[in-house]
Amino acid sequence: MQGGIRSIYSHGSVFKNAVLQHVRLVNPATRSLLFARHESAQAASIDEQGFESTIISDILKTKGKNADGSWLWCTTDDSVYDAVKSMTQHNVGALVVVKPGEQESIAGIITERDYLRKIIVQGRSSKSTKVGDIMTEENKLITVTPDTKVLKAMQLMTDNRIRHIPVINDSGMIGMVSIGDVVRAVVSEHREELNRLNAFIRGGY
Repeated sequence: MQGGIRSIYSHGSVFKNAVLQHVRLVNPATRSLLFARHESAQAASIDEQGFESTIISDILKTKGKNADGSWLWCTTDDSVYDAVKSMTQHNVGALVVVKPGEQESIAGIITERDYLRKIIVQGRSSKSTKVGDIMTEENKLITVTPDTKVLKAMQLMTDNRIRHIPVINDSGMIGMVSIGDVVRAVVSEHREELNRLNAFIRGGY
């Protein structure tokens, strides 16, 4: 998975340049006519839509009306067993951890990886171990803002080997995105860019 992500991230510009190279190979006379006919409209379109312009808030919007701020959480005093049970029931791989009675204050995050490495591998009891004992604490969290570019978020997740990243603004946490959310957004953006460049080459604008 990490290798695939790195491939998407590192070859995104190669993908775009390959199509642009095709434009440069067009017959000069034809290319002049093509640019004369479409230059102003295409420039405006590319400037407006942009490549690699998707931001985290776009992902939160596509996840549905209830996605913003509806992230799942547990408390530091909950048992790891209950936290993992909640992950399983909701088909998610991580929960935000808050202090009891302080839902707006993030204490950390607990993931499936924490459960495997700190409970299963170490032979500890998930029912007697508290979430606060194995979670990644707040001061070690990697976070993004709603305005963070999706490719930047992908780089952070890849470099730090994490699959979930909280979204924070001035008022606190507003959501969570997964590596799957990010990869889907990048693939979609590359597909749309290819369609725009193909339309430009064929005179579709």
